[in-house]
Amino acid sequence: MQWTEWLGYAGSVLIAASLLMNNIWKLRWINLGGVLLLAVYGLFLRSYPVFLLNTFIAGADAYYLYRISTRRDYFSLVPIAPDRSAIRDEFLKYYRADIARYFPELDWGRLDRPQSIFVLRNLMPVGLFVYEPQSAGVVNIAMDYVIPEYRDLKNARFFYAANQTALREQGFRTFAARSGVKAHQGYLRKMGFTTDEANPTCFRKSI
Repeated sequence: MQWTEWLGYAGSVLIAASLLMNNIWKLRWINLGGVLLLAVYGLFLRSYPVFLLNTFIAGADAYYLYRISTRRDYFSLVPIAPDRSAIRDEFLKYYRADIARYFPELDWGRLDRPQSIFVLRNLMPVGLFVYEPQSAGVVNIAMDYVIPEYRDLKNARFFYAANQTALREQGFRTFAARSGVKAHQGYLRKMGFTTDEANPTCFRKSI
């Protein structure tokens, strides 16, 4: 099998994989890689319709990636009062299976005075943060879930930045989180959390 055939197969696999993505940002990037490989594949085979079609798709992917990266979204936080938790419960029910993937050990019955905050993005509830203020200036993050379509870290960055001043004024100095899920651990590190040397499933971040 010639290397050009491997190029075609690789491009096809990437395009097929992109169609399985819920996150539009990842979908566009993976699709872009696939169509670029197929464009080169078509060029080497002198199959100009294949080259032109995939070059056009690559341009469309690049355009929408640029739009996504430069778009200015409107973010806001909506605290959920204990007596007004119906919408939170519906959110949890709808995304129950996906939440369980990242927070398999979350037990609402064991949380002490949990506080829930929705992150709205362009007035759409895309993230739910649940945390517990604890002694010694620690805020325990029980859950920081974002729906699949909006996992580009912008929601989390807004949440942590928006709460930083208020929490410091209340005497809190550290965010704490616990996770044994590799995907979530990677997310925590991207958000500036560091691993506790005594326990690799514990993470901390200065407020």
